[in-house]
Amino acid sequence: MKKKIYNKLIRDKIPGIIKKSGSIPEITILDEADFRKALKVKMTEEAQELLEAESTDDVLNELADVEELVRAIAKNYSISLRELEEHRKAKLHERGGFKKKLFLVSVVRSSDEPDY
Repeated sequence: MKKKIYNKLIRDKIPGIIKKSGSIPEITILDEADFRKALKVKMTEEAQELLEAESTDDVLNELADVEELVRAIAKNYSISLRELEEHRKAKLHERGGFKKKLFLVSVVRSSDEPDY
């Protein structure tokens, strides 16, 4: 038998799926601090997979993973989905969305302005 190291946060049903395939998962339960960090690390992993996705089905699959992580992170920080949506709308009103497909190349600064 061959052992493969993953060291990553997984969805709750993955151990059962691994067992059904005939393999043996080694699982640990994270404390709150490690869980928070693992959620954020997992988000970067899923964002990278989204970046690499090419087909609409692959993009949909990765977006579903990203949304599940957004929900888990919000819950872990006691942020309701309503509060998240209100904050999203406020930022949309203040800074706009992405409809215009704008890409900032550079900024010539006359003073110490904040980053955009």
